Amino acid sequence: MRYFAELAYNGSQYVGWQKQPNGLSVQAAIEAACSTVLGVPIETVGCGRTDTGVHASRYFLHFDYDGIIPQGFLNRVNRLLAKDIVIFRLLEAPPEAHARFDACQRSYTYYLTFVKDPFAIQTVYHYPYAQRPDFDRMQAAAQLLLVYREFYPFCKSDHDAKTLHCELSRCEWISPDAQRLEFHITANRFLRGMVRLIVGMCLHVGLNKLTLEQVKNALETQTLLPMSWSVPPEGLFLTDVQYEWM
Repeated sequence: MRYFAELAYNGSQYVGWQKQPNGLSVQAAIEAACSTVLGVPIETVGCGRTDTGVHASRYFLHFDYDGIIPQGFLNRVNRLLAKDIVIFRLLEAPPEAHARFDACQRSYTYYLTFVKDPFAIQTVYHYPYAQRPDFDRMQAAAQLLLVYREFYPFCKSDHDAKTLHCELSRCEWISPDAQRLEFHITANRFLRGMVRLIVGMCLHVGLNKLTLEQVKNALETQTLLPMSWSVPPEGLFLTDVQYEWM
């Protein structure tokens, strides 16, 4: 049987979702817990890779298991997992369903605050500079991206993507109050490091360090921006993943 699991995690203490030789990953922690409960080695496939320090409030994985899922499986697994990872539910999936390749839509949110908050240092980016970015210019920069489908300027140089094509359906800033900003973006797929580079670009536009014309030119010519800024990971959350069959 193929099973899908819905989960969430605070990525602050992990080297990202994917197993790495240089530290503990979310994937490795979950596989260890599931293998212990089921009594056989379990290998998982995640819906995507999140970088070191990035979080997920809604994430999906799949794994195959030939036996019967024992009663109380989720409770037992969650007791083995650290407090910063939780599995919400387990559901049977079609045998060909794939957590990564079948995802038709993903959404991210980046949280930013202008006020230092000692209780949110792992989950919000504190913008420490005196000059605040212009919100309208940032919004214009975000909206500009909806016109394009190729995003070379917003992909890490060491990427392994076979295509730079992404279909964006949402890309906007909102301001819940005078001290906070949120960036929301939804697409069918994302490139490695894409969201943090887009947020950095918007901030640079808001600070008059980049012009909209420079951003447009980079997208038109598929070249790097005059300056790139990958904002810190702590403010970034994967917030939703959608599947047609679910």
